[in-house]
Amino acid sequence: MGAEARELAGYLAALAGYLAALLATVLPQWRQSSYAGDAIITAVGLHEGLWMSCAAQSTGQVQCRMHDSLLSLGVHIQTSRALMVISLLLGFFGIIVSVVGMKCTKVGEEDPVTKSRIAVAGGVLFILSGLCTLAAVSLYATQVTYEFFRENTIPINARYEFGSALFVGWGAASLSLLGGSLLCCSWPAKERRGQQYHRQSRPSTAQEYV
Repeated sequence: MGAEARELAGYLAALAGYLAALLATVLPQWRQSSYAGDAIITAVGLHEGLWMSCAAQSTGQVQCRMHDSLLSLGVHIQTSRALMVISLLLGFFGIIVSVVGMKCTKVGEEDPVTKSRIAVAGGVLFILSGLCTLAAVSLYATQVTYEFFRENTIPINARYEFGSALFVGWGAASLSLLGGSLLCCSWPAKERRGQQYHRQSRPSTAQEYV
């Protein structure tokens, strides 16, 4: 795979990861009611996310309510919120920096070494964004798992299990890490050595001509 194709593939993967992380952040399905292990089917399904909690009735009507107080939320929700916001900020700057550094764009410096360094910086930002997303989703999933198995006295259908937003977040983290890694592979060692050799050879050639 050529350098430009690799950078483009990395950028598209990282961009898809950023959009998936944004979707996971706003979705309220970080955890949902569990229906396993009990023959009773409830008429209301509960969903909870980072910003709101929703109740979906069997008729299809969904009612959502924003979390009232930040300080009353669990530590895992506050931490996941902060990590997802940081992830989105890093991904946003990674999108801008990568566009400037990619070889297929004419934005910024024309020096291939400088552009490659900028592309690597964008890749690092995407990797950090993916790590933040992975940490936020994994932390929330760990808390859901702990509460599911800890509350043995509560019926299983009254507990919570993984929601769809967690799987979207894991996918977003994987795409961001993959895209950032591909962008970090665009460091042009051969071009850099060629430029250094060219700069060293030019003065000697000029002196011999004189």
